[in-house]
Amino acid sequence: MMSLSKRFAWLAAIALVATACSGGSGASPSAAALTPVKFQLQWVPQAQFAGYFAALDQGYYKDAGLDVSLLSGGPQVNNVQVVSTGGADIGTAWLPNMLQAREGGADLVSIAQMFQRSGTRMAGFKDKNITTPAAMAGKKIGSWLGGNEPELFAALTKAGLDPTKENVIKQNFDMSGLLKGDLDVAQAMIYNEYAQVLEAKNPATGQLYQPSDLNLIDFNDPSVGTAMLQDQIFAKDSWLKQGNNAETAQKFLEASFKGWIYCRDNPQKCVDIVLKNGSQLGASHQAWQMNEINGLIWPSPNGVGIMDKTLWQQTIDIATKYKVLKAAPTDGAYRTDLAQKALDALGSSVDTKGANFAKQTITLKEGGN
Repeated sequence: MMSLSKRFAWLAAIALVATACSGGSGASPSAAALTPVKFQLQWVPQAQFAGYFAALDQGYYKDAGLDVSLLSGGPQVNNVQVVSTGGADIGTAWLPNMLQAREGGADLVSIAQMFQRSGTRMAGFKDKNITTPAAMAGKKIGSWLGGNEPELFAALTKAGLDPTKENVIKQNFDMSGLLKGDLDVAQAMIYNEYAQVLEAKNPATGQLYQPSDLNLIDFNDPSVGTAMLQDQIFAKDSWLKQGNNAETAQKFLEASFKGWIYCRDNPQKCVDIVLKNGSQLGASHQAWQMNEINGLIWPSPNGVGIMDKTLWQQTIDIATKYKVLKAAPTDGAYRTDLAQKALDALGSSVDTKGANFAKQTITLKEGGN
């Protein structure tokens, strides 16, 4: 039998060999070597954030040397404030919301613009005949408010209406108000609430509502012309200037871009990832959402995450003209260098523009199941 002292020596030798082997140049970063990053989502887990969940699931963040925590949002979470007060390192929010906080003194800067177009619509049933912002005059107008109303208020103002004098009603984060007839027109994201209507039964037919039953006002439509840039990635300027945080942010963007590219090319796999991460919405609803989210990101003519100067200026022009912002943002409100370095790191062999992207046809089921 081996003596106790020899047994300890033998175990120590084994441990030393194991440590030496694990330190090889080809090893993946150990947990201790990973840089922790807290990323604040702007809502609960859903396909709107599929690229980040995919980057986590596929190990892209870990490969970049990051230990990323995705912090859930929701109606009780001010995602912009969480980042501005240091509760998270990086976050995602609609661009106008971030700019409003910056105008109020928050030390924030946009580092990547993910959505290339607005996902907001106003939806109403055909019998209400609301096809333009001007037709909302005197109607019961639903909005979530709380920072979700800039495009709507700008459209009403452009149509010669005063949003503060119209019957704007704070709606629930669903379409129950429209379905019950409490609202004549309701705010709806093309990837979420609009689908909720199409997942409900039309009592007149016993079948699910169809797009032909509804009128949609699209803020991207030139006849409306008040679309603003939405989901983007931001951080505190002071945080970015500390230590290696700018490099950390660049690595975060690179891994996140890989996640979004993965979801573009593997939408069903990303739906499964989102469902696995606790989404309360059903499989067909998430498939619809993934399809529409991809349509808001792709194509990205300048490369995914790069701010389009024309769309930036359109957002600022509308925001200032219609009093969403008091004045144009000061210099440094956004930067493209980190996103560009992330794209360069991905290399020319990776399709970062998605020029050939085409949306799928998704069949919704009752209740989004």
